[in-house]
Amino acid sequence: MRSIVRPKATLPAAWRMALAAVACAWLVVAFGAAPAPTPSKTPPKPKPAKVKTETAESLRPIAEFDLPPPQRKGKVSLEEVLASRRSARAFRPGTLTLAEMGQLLWAAQGITDPENGFRAAPSAGATYPMELYLLTPEGMYHYVPRGHRLELLDRRDLRSALAKAAAGQECVRDASLDVVIASVPARTEAKYGDRAARYIYLEAGHIAQNLLLEATAMGLGGVSVGAFLEEEVGQALGLPKDQYPVYLVPLGHPQ
Repeated sequence: MRSIVRPKATLPAAWRMALAAVACAWLVVAFGAAPAPTPSKTPPKPKPAKVKTETAESLRPIAEFDLPPPQRKGKVSLEEVLASRRSARAFRPGTLTLAEMGQLLWAAQGITDPENGFRAAPSAGATYPMELYLLTPEGMYHYVPRGHRLELLDRRDLRSALAKAAAGQECVRDASLDVVIASVPARTEAKYGDRAARYIYLEAGHIAQNLLLEATAMGLGGVSVGAFLEEEVGQALGLPKDQYPVYLVPLGHPQ
């Protein structure tokens, strides 16, 4: 006998589509929506916005002048400088020459790669959040790395006011040169967000060490000072509200 082969029943296309939709809806209810597919490429990170820094009226330059070019070859080796560096807290009266001040500032924040603008001390992402202020018997100055020059901001001797904000430390009052390392956090926050504070303090340490090593190589002395009240330092110097003092480095001829 021949077997009878029955044709397979087929559903209309519209019915098949309706059943498929019902099945998908049941799966969503039972197991939740399927996760969105992971993009094959990571989207590019947005570039940090340019940050404008505030300038207080009290910090408008009274005068500007260039510093002598820095010396790029010393008389003692780095190893000798490392071995002989010690904290100096007592200084002889007197001032430093422009050449001496310029050499110290170049070691701290001078531009060592003019083409790219890189500086002597490393900075996270080359954001360079630091500003250097100098207090001398002749007045208060601001260092401008680009062009290696100084801006005269105040003709008063503010070292005693700074010492008062630093728990009355005599080394701050008697130094020939007090370098105040202040930060503009917004510059680094624009790129690194909450981690900016960590990077800023690390950079302040790099700058202070460069200052102290250069001072030792020049026959000068200095000490790093972290005991001070930030708000009082800012008020004594008239710093803009967006700048935050991080470190003090008194320098001079040690007794």
